[in-house]
Amino acid sequence: MQELGRMLWFDPRLSRSGFISCNSCHNLSTGGVDNLKTSVGDYWQQGPINSPTVLNAEHQVAQFWDGRASTLEEQAGGPITNSKEMGATHELAVTVIDSIPGYKPYFRKAFGTDEVTFDRITASIGAFEKTLVTPDYPFARYMKGDRNSISEQQIRGWETFKKYRCVTCHSGPNYGGKSFQKMGAVKDYETTNPSLGRADFTKRDRDRMFFKVPILLNIELTYPYFHDGAVSSLPEAVKIMGELQLERSFSPEQIADIVAWLKSLTGKQPEIVLPKLPPNGPLTPIAEPWQKSN
Repeated sequence: MQELGRMLWFDPRLSRSGFISCNSCHNLSTGGVDNLKTSVGDYWQQGPINSPTVLNAEHQVAQFWDGRASTLEEQAGGPITNSKEMGATHELAVTVIDSIPGYKPYFRKAFGTDEVTFDRITASIGAFEKTLVTPDYPFARYMKGDRNSISEQQIRGWETFKKYRCVTCHSGPNYGGKSFQKMGAVKDYETTNPSLGRADFTKRDRDRMFFKVPILLNIELTYPYFHDGAVSSLPEAVKIMGELQLERSFSPEQIADIVAWLKSLTGKQPEIVLPKLPPNGPLTPIAEPWQKSN
């Protein structure tokens, strides 16, 4: 199933345009993100929110910034059918993949039959995503007893991070992703992004500006930061977090130490071999990326 998921992950034919793949917005060559404020979607539309990393995404309280998907499999289907993202439908995605003869053996191996369903597509992509982990980062080795794996500055940064209770939210194996917190706990966050956070999903006013806490693993790779992608600098992100969440102005030295520690969370990146995708079959619909839908 993971092999099938890897193929589908890179296959742009899952999109209406035949141009956008899962990897377009979650590029595995750049930390599982596209390094844009918000992603480019169908008809060159601007996406509504910053694309979070897919690396180490499994062990989170939920998926998406607002937590509207509870599993990776459920999350995988969202962008495919979002009109501002991949722009397809359940029916179109199934029709296209089902029409490609070269996919049949992979579905048969993964599920016992070669039937193509949307649930099987998303299950396969989710299975592949679960392999996208980044172990063996320097701080992990430090916590296992290797005191030479990180620098003195990084140790100071970790101590500062703990001292000011940043670990209250950025905890667990991914240093985040375990809870929803208000962006602007002690001071309002000013943004032009229309997202209301978890309130967009729950429709409860008390959830306004509550977002899933981002994971910190590989954080130096996953800029720009915050749900609106407004900040491209890691030191600036640390500074703003101190002010908005802790009501604290970190000194330049403290910021430098924390940033140094954050860089010790960059792990070994997945070594992904690009799959050889099967060619269209005689009945495969030909994508017309510039044709407007009725």
